[in-house]
Amino acid sequence: MDANTNSNPAPQPAPPSVDMQLLLAEEPSFKAPRFGEVVKGIVLRVDKEGALVNIGMKSEGFVPAAEMRSLGLDPTQCLKINQAVYVTLMRGENQDGSVLLSLDRASGERGWMLLQEKLEAGATIDALVTSFNRGGLVANVEAVQGFIPLSQLSSRIKAQLPQTEVTPQTPAPPVVGQTIPVKVLELNRKRNRVILSERAAYQEWKDSQRERLLTELKDGATCAGTITGTAPFGAFVDLGGIDGLIHISELSWTPVSNPEEVVKVGEQVQVQVLKVDPETKKISLSLKRTQQEPWQKIFETYKVGQLVPAVITRLTNFGAFARVDGTFEGLVHISELSDHRIQHPKEVVREGDKVTLKILRIEPDRKRIGLSLKLALGQQADAEATQSLVTELAHAANPVLSVERRETAARGGSTAEIAAREK
Repeated sequence: MDANTNSNPAPQPAPPSVDMQLLLAEEPSFKAPRFGEVVKGIVLRVDKEGALVNIGMKSEGFVPAAEMRSLGLDPTQCLKINQAVYVTLMRGENQDGSVLLSLDRASGERGWMLLQEKLEAGATIDALVTSFNRGGLVANVEAVQGFIPLSQLSSRIKAQLPQTEVTPQTPAPPVVGQTIPVKVLELNRKRNRVILSERAAYQEWKDSQRERLLTELKDGATCAGTITGTAPFGAFVDLGGIDGLIHISELSWTPVSNPEEVVKVGEQVQVQVLKVDPETKKISLSLKRTQQEPWQKIFETYKVGQLVPAVITRLTNFGAFARVDGTFEGLVHISELSDHRIQHPKEVVREGDKVTLKILRIEPDRKRIGLSLKLALGQQADAEATQSLVTELAHAANPVLSVERRETAARGGSTAEIAAREK
C-alpha cells in the first residue's frame, strides 16, 4: 500500500471552549506588592499582639499593635474579622512565614494621597487641632500633621488664642482638641510640609450661609448672634454665617458714646432684624428693640409736678434740653428758664449743668417731657421759706430758746452753734 495513502495527520488538541476562553480572559494577573506600597487586605484574626491580614500573597501579613496606633488608644478593639483595611508592607517573610505590615504608615500614605485630591479639588476637610504655638495651630488631618498659620485663622478662632506671649506654661486654648474644617493650601511630600487654612474654609461656609440667611431672615424677626467686632459707628454681629450691623443709635435706649459701653466682642446677644437688603447683602439690626422701651413705663416712675434731678445736654435758641435719669430727654423752654426775660438759654445754664427741674407734662406717645427750671427754683424757695417759718414759730413758742438764739447770733455765732445750743 502506498505510504502516502496509509499516513494520517498527527492529532491536534481540541480548541478551548468559549467558556474556558472567557475565564482565561477574565482571570486577573497577580502582581506581588512591593515593599513600602499601600495595599488592601482582609483581617483574619485579632488579638492583643496585633492583627493577621490577608493581602493576597502566598502567606498572610501581620500588623503589630505598635503599628496601628492611629486607630486609637486600644486599636485591637477597633478591628473586626473580615474587615477591609489598608496596610503598608514593611518587611518580607520572617521565620513563621508572615509578612510585617503597618496600618499607621498606610494611613499616612493614604492621607497624603487624599490631601493631594483635596488640594486639587479645592475641597474642605476636617482637621483635629493637637497643639498651638506663637505662629499658629498644629493639626492632624488624615493621619498627616499639618500647620495652620495665624494668618490663615478666622477671627472667631483667633479670639480663643492667648493674647500674650506664648510660653511653655501657657494653658492650651479651647480650640485644642476640637475638630475644625480646613482647606489645603500647600503640600510638599519630600519636606513633609502641609499648610492648611481654617479662614478659607470658614469663609466658604459663610458665603453659603449668607445666601440662605438672606432668604430666610425677615424684617422684625428676633434672632441670636455673637458680637464679632466694634467700630465708632456701631457693633458687628455674626448671625451664623453672615454679619449684621447694630448702629450705635440702636444699641441702647440711653445715649451711647462708645459701643463697648454696651457690648463686648464674643458676647452672645438677642437682636431684632430691622432691614434685610438682598442686593447689597447688608442686614441692619437693633439690640435696644429687644428690650422694653423706657417710655412705656415712664408713669411708673414719674408724674406731673414732680421735682427731678437732670443734666443739661444741649442749648438751642428756644430752650435747653435736659436728660432725666440718664434716659428721658425733655425740653426746658426758654420761657421756663427764668422769671425774667432772657435772650438765650446760655444766660442761665450751660451744657453739663446738674439742675433740679419740675415736670410740666409727659407725652409718651410723642416721647416728650415738658420741664421747668424757674418753677422748680420757685418751689424750692417756697419750701425753704415754709421751713424757715416753721422754725421761727417753734422758737417763738419757747422764749428761753429764742433769747439764747439772739444772744448767740449777736456774738457772731454760727448757725451750727445756734442749733447745737438749742438741742
